Amino acid sequence: MCAVYLILSISLLRIIIGTGLLSHGVHLLLITMGGLPKGEEAPPLLGEHSAKGHIVHLPQALILTAIVISFGVTAFFLVLAYRVYQELGTDDVESMREHVDHWA
Repeated sequence: MCAVYLILSISLLRIIIGTGLLSHGVHLLLITMGGLPKGEEAPPLLGEHSAKGHIVHLPQALILTAIVISFGVTAFFLVLAYRVYQELGTDDVESMREHVDHWA
């Protein structure tokens, strides 16, 4: 709810923080869906005919990649917002629309 509230605000910086918060919330959701093996704790080694206790590392690798991409996109958005603030002198989205209307 906090992420959606921040995304729907007028300030550009709050929108960026909201998207970062939402993306990390999705990362946590996906990593918990990967799950842990139930029952006895066993090392992640394959036995003779059984794969009990084997943990699949693919969800963890995909989430790690998604976190790195999310940080890169957030950094790009912050640089873009800073440049817009330098040009227009505001981070208010409604004010930015007025400036864009004057350019068109």
